[in-house]
Amino acid sequence: MGMNDRAFRFLIGLPMVWVLASCWNPFAPTEGDIFGSANVTLTDLQSPGEALENMRYAYIYRDSLLYSQIIDTGFVFIFYDPDLGGSGDYNFWGRDTELRTTSRLFRAYNHFNLLWNATLLTEYRFQGARLDSLPDEAAQIAAADEARFIKTFDLDIGTEIHVTGNAIFSFRKGADMRWRISRWQDESEY
Repeated sequence: MGMNDRAFRFLIGLPMVWVLASCWNPFAPTEGDIFGSANVTLTDLQSPGEALENMRYAYIYRDSLLYSQIIDTGFVFIFYDPDLGGSGDYNFWGRDTELRTTSRLFRAYNHFNLLWNATLLTEYRFQGARLDSLPDEAAQIAAADEARFIKTFDLDIGTEIHVTGNAIFSFRKGADMRWRISRWQDESEY
């Protein structure tokens, strides 16, 4: 084998190695079973359910940028504060506090597993009118500009915190036709 043959093979082989290596990203999260649960994939936010899938993805991968993309600009988080008013009451915060709080939570713990369980309520609305008369959920999603879901969930934070309960979500379809969470009322149990 002459010098020209080796140079030729090197020049042919180098682009092949470059193409194969460029397909792999060592920093990309893996797709598939996460912590023994169902597959986790990113969605295009074409339904409220897809917004919840992206929320799950954001929690599992601790991705605060993705999380910010599913939270509506008028977002409100409502939660029960046992210390409020002496005997406890509901409290709330807006989008900015939600994003800061979630980002801190993601930095404080290395492991999250969020499972959406039963759906207790699904309701679609267009300008306030209910859309129950439409034939199926796809038609309701296409016609709706707002939705409300009540979901049961299990959330593991680190190895020491397990949260379970209900979450009442309101969603809004934006001008870009993507669904975002506009309101989240937490009814969890520790």
